[in-house]
Amino acid sequence: MTKLYGTSRSRSARSLWALEELGVKYEHLPIATTEAKSAENLKRNPNGHVPVLEDDGAVIWESMAINLYLAEKYGKNLLWPTEPAARADIYKWSFWAMTEVEPHLITILRNRVMYPPEQRDEKAALAAVEALKAPMGALEQSLKGKEYLLGKNFTIADLNVAAVMSWAPMMKLDLSSTPNVQAWLQKCLGREANKKVRGLK
Repeated sequence: MTKLYGTSRSRSARSLWALEELGVKYEHLPIATTEAKSAENLKRNPNGHVPVLEDDGAVIWESMAINLYLAEKYGKNLLWPTEPAARADIYKWSFWAMTEVEPHLITILRNRVMYPPEQRDEKAALAAVEALKAPMGALEQSLKGKEYLLGKNFTIADLNVAAVMSWAPMMKLDLSSTPNVQAWLQKCLGREANKKVRGLK
């Protein structure tokens, strides 16, 4: 049995989304982030984080690594294209989301939602909003005239980038200046597999 350790209230959500999208039968063990450094979980991931995937004897951590593995193993011609150039685009967009977008979203999230009010730094949040304009502009141009990042079909690249950006609506991040991004994100987050994950523990 494939097992996914981690609550849907964490980055585990993106891996749960991939599992649901691919139709993989799995067991979900919703470990909270506060329990991730338990002795038991440290055996699975020495960094003390979730998610962790167990599949056919393989133990994989880091959500993007998990998703790329799942797509390659279970998503042939669906989420995982056969052409090397297309797969390179999937790696490109997945890494881009982690390096160009997620750090700024985390800064905004911490300073507008997570931190106690007395610890929040609105200047840092505003600087992060400003820093997001360039990558959002790049994404806007890349989506011009396309349904999804690689063309007509939804792939793991869309899932990975949309999963990172799923925090944006919660933070009321204004995407009106990038209408392609706004429409694409709503379409991705509205997929049934993602909506199902949002109802999990």
